[in-house]
Amino acid sequence: MPDETTRTEIFSLDGETLVATAKKLVREGNIRRMSVQNRDGRTLLEFPLTFGVVGALLLPTWAALGAVAAMVTECKLVVERVGQATPEGEVAPDDEASPSDRAGSA
Repeated sequence: MPDETTRTEIFSLDGETLVATAKKLVREGNIRRMSVQNRDGRTLLEFPLTFGVVGALLLPTWAALGAVAAMVTECKLVVERVGQATPEGEVAPDDEASPSDRAGSA
């Protein structure tokens, strides 16, 4: 079984799109951790995500994200993703296509 690797993605957002972007990324899956940083790089909110956490269990997280979004004009959403390493050390794509990929193939 190949080793799991993590990669970090950083999204520069305004407060209005923070919650919507975070929800979209969680629906895509394979996210281990998310954090919100202000424009100076200071972490305002950080939370782990475990496989299978959905629905009502995320309501407090969305409420906290909404509160942070209301206070900031510019922020960074830092996402730590999990994937399987290929022999070359690259992250292998997910077995399932993302919802947007499936819609285009129909």
